[in-house]
Amino acid sequence: MFRRREPVPFAFLAEADRFRSNVTPPPRQRSSVSQIAGRWLLGLTIVAGMVGSLVLGMPALSTPSDTQTQQSQASQGH
Repeated sequence: MFRRREPVPFAFLAEADRFRSNVTPPPRQRSSVSQIAGRWLLGLTIVAGMVGSLVLGMPALSTPSDTQTQQSQASQGH
């Protein structure tokens, strides 16, 4: 009724780990000066945008310290 399965040899997996290809990948191209400068400029622009949005957004996030000037004239009885 129940058959035992024959064990499968997994030696080919062990051989695959040891396999070395004799084909070398092509060497990476060196980035030109203009490409490096462009990457730096892009990074600087992103950082400057983040800092600028933080500087411009800080007044909106701060709570006013003097609450008396925020009251309307009707609440003072005028």
